[in-house]
Formats: sequence, C-alpha cells, structure tokens
Amino acid sequence: MNDILPPMTGRWRHIEDVLRDVAQSYGYEEIRVPLLEQTELFRRSIGEVTDIVEKEMYTFDDRNGESLTLRPEATAGIVRAGITNGLLYNQRQKLWTSGPMFRREKPQQGRYRQFYQFDVEALGFEGPDVDAELIIMCARIWRALGISRLTLEINSLGTPEARSRYRDTLVDYFSGVKSRLDEDSIRRLDQNPLRILDSKNPEMQDIVTAAPAMLDYLDSASAEHFQELRGLLEAAGVEYTVNPRLVRGLDYYSRTVFEWVTDALGAQGAVCSGGRYDGLVEKLGGRPTPAIGWALGIERLAALHEACGGKVPAGDADVYIVAVGEGTLGHALALAEELHDRIDGVKVEANLGGGGFKAQMKRADKSNARYALILGEQELAQERIGLKPLRSTEDQSSVARTELAQKLAGLLGKA
Repeated sequence: MNDILPPMTGRWRHIEDVLRDVAQSYGYEEIRVPLLEQTELFRRSIGEVTDIVEKEMYTFDDRNGESLTLRPEATAGIVRAGITNGLLYNQRQKLWTSGPMFRREKPQQGRYRQFYQFDVEALGFEGPDVDAELIIMCARIWRALGISRLTLEINSLGTPEARSRYRDTLVDYFSGVKSRLDEDSIRRLDQNPLRILDSKNPEMQDIVTAAPAMLDYLDSASAEHFQELRGLLEAAGVEYTVNPRLVRGLDYYSRTVFEWVTDALGAQGAVCSGGRYDGLVEKLGGRPTPAIGWALGIERLAALHEACGGKVPAGDADVYIVAVGEGTLGHALALAEELHDRIDGVKVEANLGGGGFKAQMKRADKSNARYALILGEQELAQERIGLKPLRSTEDQSSVARTELAQKLAGLLGKA
C-alpha cells in the first residue's frame, strides 16, 4: 500500500477536481458507499472464477462470524446501494463515486494493494446513447487534463444467451489445443472459457488470436446496439479500434465493453475500463435494470498525466506576511484573516516560528509567494503595509492598510 506525498498530492487533487467537474457537467451525482461489504456480494457479482475473487480479495470474518470483504471495485456496492435504498424502481440514476479499493496482487508500478478509483455508473438506460455518452465523457476528461497518449478499444459480448453459445464454441476450440494451455486456462476451460481470451501468457497468444471471435456470434439486437454505438462515436469524432479479444475481467459484463489504453506506462496499459452489466441488478435481487459504467485508476492516470507533461495549478501562496517587531504577530494573523474574508480564493501564509527580517524574507521567497507583505513596528504605527513583489523587479511600495485588500485583489487577478 502506498503513501501519496506532496507534491504528487497536488497533481491528484487537480485530477480529481477535473473528474468530478466533468462528471457533474453531464448530470452525474455523487454517491458514497462503504469500504466493507458482505463477501457474498462480490462473489455473486464479480464471479467465483475470477482472479479477484479467487486470489485478490481481502476477506475476513467479523465477531459475529459474518464474512466481510474490503471492496475490490465499486460497481457492486453501488448496485447494492441502489437496490437497498429504492433508487432503481421506476427511476434512472446517473452516479459517480471515488475512493480506495483493495486487491491483494503483486505490487508494481501503477498497481498497489490499496488503489484509488473514480467510478461512473448509469442505471436504467438501455440504448447505446448512454454507452456513447460515457465514452465521450472520457474523451473530454483527457482533453481537460491535456493527455493525448490514449486510444480506445471497444467490443461487444452480446446477451447471456449469445455468450452461452459462444462459450460452447470456445470450449470446443480450446479443448482441441488443451496441451498448450497453461494451468489457469485449463482451470477456466469448463467454468469460464472467455477469461482465457484475457490471458497475458505470451506462449498462448497465437492460439488466443486464432480463437473464434465473439462478434461473429452476436445476437441481432446486440449487433444492432454495437453498430449504433460505433455510429454515435464516429459522429462525435471519437476514434476507436474494435478489439474482438476484449472481454474484461469481471463476469457481470454484457454487450458493450471498452478500454482506454496507453503505451506510455509500460505493461500497465489500461487506464480506464468499463462496459454494460444489464443483468447484474436482477442477479443481486433487484428488478431487471439495464446499466453501464466505467472506472479509472487515479495512480495510473496521475502517472500518465505526468508523463504527458500535464500542468498542475500552482498550490503556492499568493502572499506571505512578514511580521517583525514587538506586537506585530497578532496584527499579522488578523491581516491574514482579513485578506481571506475580502479576497475570494486568496492563498495567504503568515510567518510562524519567529525569526528576524532576513530569515522571514528567505521563508517568503521559499514559499513561492508572488508578494511579501511587510508588517513592522513602523508600518503598524502608520497603519500601512509594505508590499514587496517577489517574482518581478518592481519596486517595493507602501500601501494603506484600508486599501491593501482591493489593491492585492487587482494585482492577483481576483478583483
């Protein structure tokens, strides 16, 4: 598990602000769900024969002997919340959430056992229009963050009935090359052969590539849904590649699945992934409800943002108050509060811990503030403040205390 330290926290905060603002601009509202859920929720939703459930979940029994699990992903918890709180009956919901998820996997660059996701879900929407909106929203996020090294891959998994027919075809195909399958693939052959298509074993890539494609086995409704989605993306100018091997690692997906991938982060190429899960609400005890969503990892997005030269708004102080002399500290703190009250969004740092004028000016310079406000005994007596630019060659000036806030607001562009 990983500590997020300054200045990286500034990059994270900027990214999270952009994600929240874009999601809300499309009409999505925030929901917050627990870190802990009953283990059975994830077994039923994600699937018994998945790496997450079999190997990666943090599961334990509480004092009453009930099995609980730290959430490995957010979708199941959101669906559970929708069912238990009556959010889905004759309603449509557009929701987002963010926070830590937990999977016990091998830590590596961009992949930690506690990791952070931003998750967007649309429940109660059946047509391909919402699929397109969610993907288009992603493209807007990349533009807002100044990220260009991402490509979109899409596929369709069809209905459960179509996938069942495709599953039988895959079993026949992979049974014919069983001697070349690795241990995980042999185990999945009878239980979930689609997951074999997701194998990263380089020794199996040729047989995976030669396997029958799901798109050839789609039911007519799913094929039409997928074709309409492609048309909507093309109309919106969103470029994509159809990847018939894209199946995603969770059992609840149906019809549309997609991933935004990058070549800038080495092996950790997937940055944002999602798809439809039209049968999940009913599977967890609710009424049949179509749904789709996506999730992205903040760690990977932050790394990609940095690799692409993404800019982070400066978190430095606007002004640093230097207070020297008897009785000036209290007035300096009062001045800081006055500036906070009168200038919207101003960042003020008052000198703390004492020190002479020279030491305090060094701290002011180190703070990267644009201006130092100098408050000494003489300034206090005259009810004036020294205003010294720290990032330009302008001369220091003396400003009446009553006029300082207005003058600073103009200089800082906050008037």
